[in-house]
Amino acid sequence: MHQFLRLLAFAGLLTASALGQGEIRNVGPIVLDYNSKSIAVRVSANVPELNTLALVAFGAHGRYRLVASDYAYDIRFSQAGPTQVRVDISRGKTPAPVSSDTVSGTTLRHALLKAADLAVEKTNGLGLKGLFTARIAFIGERTGKKEVYTSDLFFSPGQVKQVTRDNASALAPRWSPDGSKLLYTSFFKSGFPDIFQIDLATNNRTTFVSFRGLNTGARFSPNGQQVAMVLSGEGSQEIYVSNAQGRAVSRKTRSSAVKASPCWSPDGGRLVFAMGEPSPQLYVMAAGGGTPTRLVTGFTYAAEPDWSRANPNKLACTVLSERRYQIAVYDFAEGKGKVVSGAPFDAAMPSWLADGRHLVFTARSRNTSALFILDTETGKSTQIGNGFGLTMEANVWTP
Repeated sequence: MHQFLRLLAFAGLLTASALGQGEIRNVGPIVLDYNSKSIAVRVSANVPELNTLALVAFGAHGRYRLVASDYAYDIRFSQAGPTQVRVDISRGKTPAPVSSDTVSGTTLRHALLKAADLAVEKTNGLGLKGLFTARIAFIGERTGKKEVYTSDLFFSPGQVKQVTRDNASALAPRWSPDGSKLLYTSFFKSGFPDIFQIDLATNNRTTFVSFRGLNTGARFSPNGQQVAMVLSGEGSQEIYVSNAQGRAVSRKTRSSAVKASPCWSPDGGRLVFAMGEPSPQLYVMAAGGGTPTRLVTGFTYAAEPDWSRANPNKLACTVLSERRYQIAVYDFAEGKGKVVSGAPFDAAMPSWLADGRHLVFTARSRNTSALFILDTETGKSTQIGNGFGLTMEANVWTP
């Protein structure tokens, strides 16, 4: 068991003691370089619940700055039906109308988030996609055990659902591309880490992979037809790829080095993963196997990669910087990495949102953990799920 715990700790799947200090409950937005890159907007809604949600959403978006006057855009939401929201946008205080649209959703709050995404797309000026309708799978400890939950991005009432009831440590949930399934690692069956799949429509759980040794890090390819994972059944910890049913398992790496956290490129042609111990580095290789190539990130520790589908040149990862774990973005065009978080606590496990600019990460201190949205351009970090309890290891899915 000690060997498994050591390997899982390397993979970032066990919450380690933070190197630094810092309280993360009820933290306000953390801003590094905000005003110079943001657009001043006035945001309002005619229903108190929608007004609160709209302010929370735009308050978390690093491209915008909420103001009461001297705004570039006035964005107004109003309820148009039981599950419909109208969004009216005007420019400046003149005002000059920009657009008026009515949006339908599965719930009124969902309609508000869809309308807010539409407003972002019409006003951000950079060609950014909306991000507010994202869903997340994450690990929560509300029951005293690490279980898998799903939620919308802002933990709306009725949207947070407990997916597993294993009464054992669950780790690293990952969405299928169509959002219908989750892969995750759990100790519940044998006391050792196995990979399971859950059909979210039926809540039916099946064993995806259970070989002798370590089974973890499972992640669907962008087309959903393959799954990359880490297995140690043949001795060393290696990257394997299977079909979408967990069959036809094929070994892709062959070395004694510890490996973790495989992630697919947006086109599905390559895999990036962490390799080395105790200070891992990121390596890229063809999805079919071959010699891995190291990415020169500029950090002595780089792990937990997530490749942006919106911007294939960007790869987020966890790095060690000035005695703290922080989020960095590696730029393939520039061939180097840059720290993009400025949290006064450890920041780890990034997962990109749909616009290729924001991501969700896990903040960790010695006694707690929480989820944050991070704008990688300005460094603005905003906590989500405040009041839910300990949360970590979020993975993003965009409808």
